[in-house]
This record gives sequence, structure tokens and C-alpha cells, in this order.
Amino acid sequence: MLNFALVGCGRIAKRHSQLLGGGQIASARLAGVCDLVAQKADSLAEEYGVPGYVDMHEMMSELKPDVVVVLTESGNHAQHVVELARYGANIVVEKPMALTLDDADRMIAACDDADVKLFVIKQNRFNLPVRKLREALEQDRFGKLILGTVRVRWCRPQAYYDQDTWRGTWALDGGVLTNQASHHVDLLEWMMGDVDSVMAMSTTALADIEVEDTATVLLRFSNGALGIIEATTATRPKDLEGSISILGQGGTVEIGGFAVNEMKVWNFTDADPGDADTLENFSVNPPNVYGFGHKEYYDHVVSAILHGGPNLVDGLEGRRSLELITAIYEAVETGKEVQLRFRPRQARLGRRENGAIAR
Repeated sequence: MLNFALVGCGRIAKRHSQLLGGGQIASARLAGVCDLVAQKADSLAEEYGVPGYVDMHEMMSELKPDVVVVLTESGNHAQHVVELARYGANIVVEKPMALTLDDADRMIAACDDADVKLFVIKQNRFNLPVRKLREALEQDRFGKLILGTVRVRWCRPQAYYDQDTWRGTWALDGGVLTNQASHHVDLLEWMMGDVDSVMAMSTTALADIEVEDTATVLLRFSNGALGIIEATTATRPKDLEGSISILGQGGTVEIGGFAVNEMKVWNFTDADPGDADTLENFSVNPPNVYGFGHKEYYDHVVSAILHGGPNLVDGLEGRRSLELITAIYEAVETGKEVQLRFRPRQARLGRRENGAIAR
């Protein structure tokens, strides 16, 4: 049995506590929670009958959990992961793992030095239709890849951003590309391979925030294929879709729904016996945008720790999609095509002015 502790008791912590505190993950239990705001920690602690803390160091010293889950503001992930690594617990961190590549590198180094595993949450990789798509790619059913696209058309009203002062800021959050669409950016790169260059445009259409709520991106992959990212939180009046489409010489697949959970298209030139039942067997839409992948993700984490299995999304893999997102922001700021494997000069994501948080 692995003991898990949560650092950060905000909006997303409810999903994690439901799984860990509700006995939904085999060989895992919720041991404690922590938040700088005592009311948030106490509320979650009372709900699941575990200790609540306002100091993560006190929690780690007293509980000595096997795994600590970092659910704090994105811009603070690096500081918290680096400080927590020295306690010897494996670390799970929400997406994005950090807002700057330097911070991501610090996190990876700290976990390596402490000999602990670092897991970056990318739960959509574990959605059943997504795993079926990945299987088809690994079997080379697509042949030459032509085009890959993702669409995130979600609704985040001003009230969402007004919940906390850090939301919608460059220093601690980032916009729709960093926050809501980071899962989809990861999926696109995972399916299509490395990106050579990007061009992008963004705007703040409806929300009163520093960052973008709407963006479009063009990508050129190393294998010659092209890609498109369309992301917005300005869909009204409610969430519409979160989808991925892969087009290749040998076939086309589209996964839709609003959490990349519903197989919409499964067409291949060379049919396999199981193709006829794929749409029925892999078409399920969850009740909300969180989808069903978190449970499968935690099962994966437990297996990797207890049985030494592979870590599908480690620090290096989490850094990979962060580099692409940073390059997209660079392209937005410069108005030019940006080559990957670069160092950002104009991108504002994660930037702090004179060491202070830039609001």
C-alpha cells in the first residue's frame, strides 16, 4: 500500500482526492493534504478523514508519504518539487510540469539527485480511444503521416479566472495553450513525433486576463507532416469538444467528445477484423472534461513504483511538450516561424520581473 499526500487543495485536488481518498486506486491511499490556505486543507482533510497541514515540510516530516502529488500553481511547481525531492518520496506533478525550461531542468535534476521518480500528469494518454490510436500508429497502419490536428473548444467564464489571483497570469498560470490545451499538445506530439518549427497567433477574446484565451498554431513535424492546434476557452455557453485527428496515407482516425474520449472516425485502407467494432467499443464520453484517464494514470504510477514498470510520462517527456508550448509563445511574440530546440527570448510564459511575480 502506497501512501499519497497532496500539496495544493484547489480545484483539481478534488479529482485527485476522490480517487486516492475514495479507495478507487488499488494499493494506494490518501494519507494527508496540505495548502497554505488552512480552510482549503481542512475542508479536504475532513472529507476524507486525513490530517490537514498548511506547511508541506511539516506534513512530509510527520507523515513520510511514499508519493507526494504537487497540485499548486503551475509557476510554483518547480520550487515545490525541488524542495520536496529531498524527502525521498516519489513525486507526481500536475501539468504543465513548469512554465520555463530552466525550471523543468531543475526539477528533473533534483529528482535524479534524490533518486526519486518524477511523474508528470498527462492522463489523456490513458483514455481508451487514445490508447487504441497509439496502437495503430505503432503498428504502422497509417503509413506516411500527412496531418495531425487537435481542437480544444472549452468554456471558461470570467468567474473561473476570478477564483484566484494567479489565474490567467504569465508568471503563475499561462493561457489556454499552457493550461487547458497542454494535454492535447502532448497528445499531438506523442502521435506525430518531434516538431521542427511552429507559427502561431493568439488573442484574448473574452476574458479579462493577461494571457491568451484563444490561439491557433501551425506546425511542421520532423517527418514532413503538418499540424494544427486550435485552442480556446471562449466557447459559449458550454464546453464543446476536445479532439485529435490523425491523417495518414493508410487511414484516418478522429477522437472527439469533450475529453478526447469518444472515437468518431476509424477508417483504414487495409481493414483489420476488429475494425468494424472499434467505434462501438471505444466510444464513451465522460461526464466532464477531466475524463476517465486519471484513474488509469494512477494505476500506472502505482505499477511503476511497486513493480518497476516504465514511466510513460517522466520529467523528460513532460519537458518535451513544455518546449513546444514555449516555442509557440515565442512565435506569437515575434510573428515569425520559430525552430524548435531553441532558447526563448520573447516568450512571456513564466517570466517574473525583478524576482517578483509579474501580474
